[in-house]
Amino acid sequence: MKVEEEILAQIKQYDTIIIHRHQRPDPDAYGSQCGLAEIIRETFPTKTVYQVGKNVKGLSWLDTPQEISDECYRDALVIVTDTANQPRVDDDRYTKGKFLIKIDHHPNDDPYGDICWVDSSASSCSEIITRLVENLDGKLKLNAKAARLLYAGIVGDTGRFMYNATTPATMRAAAKLMEYDFDASQVNRTLDEVTPEVARLSAYVLENIKYTEHNAAYVVLDNETLEQFTLEDAGTATIVPLVGKISSVICWTVLVQQKDETYRLRIRSKGPVINELAKEYEGGGHPLASGAILRSLDELPTYLAKLDKIAASAEK
Repeated sequence: MKVEEEILAQIKQYDTIIIHRHQRPDPDAYGSQCGLAEIIRETFPTKTVYQVGKNVKGLSWLDTPQEISDECYRDALVIVTDTANQPRVDDDRYTKGKFLIKIDHHPNDDPYGDICWVDSSASSCSEIITRLVENLDGKLKLNAKAARLLYAGIVGDTGRFMYNATTPATMRAAAKLMEYDFDASQVNRTLDEVTPEVARLSAYVLENIKYTEHNAAYVVLDNETLEQFTLEDAGTATIVPLVGKISSVICWTVLVQQKDETYRLRIRSKGPVINELAKEYEGGGHPLASGAILRSLDELPTYLAKLDKIAASAEK
């Protein structure tokens, strides 16, 4: 039995289904989680389906999570989407159900779950959920709401089809979703919008980028700077691709100070692999887009030397 059929069999078996995604969600986290929830509701109207996790104001235009009691997990199927490793799952009750399914597109360094469906060649988890529907030949039903959510997830994780994970299969999935009755252009515009605060931060970032010898770029955003722009960590996500627009930059890192004084590293690359470096600093992710943690700026020189070495390898 192929994995899609195995997942469908579990969905059919349970009356209560709870879907989780990762902490600090992005459009693909919301899109895959809430899109799958809507697909199951559309296909099986008598089932109770929840989507859980902290609500993120900037993504509430897509959908909103639900607050549920511990009792809901009794005899429930739990599905976790777009979450590479267990510590990143938003709401640690995901282990309290009867059966657990992982659906993801990140490198499978933590293969948890009773069923683990991971395709790291997919552009996004939303693309995988779209394929789930297509491969089951009508046994699961899409509607306009689900299509809008999955489309937003694909567009978000491909940088509007700019990143190298975009494949012909990605474009076919997006085209299929666009056949449903939602405003794809409005989704694109909303994903591209920034607040006035982020616009001001963007100017700050461009003026304060620093470079290593071999064109690895970095910028440090400490708490004092974030307070100046009335932003927190979540508000800095949209400025990360900005650094990569500079033609000479090969790979880059945006360091964002957290409330516990550590620094969250958002690491990106135009070619050389950077996820192995991320693993050295309590992180991981895709080969060209990863995250990590720096415990102190005292570690920054060593980290930058390693990042510079990666950039140098691309020049050979």
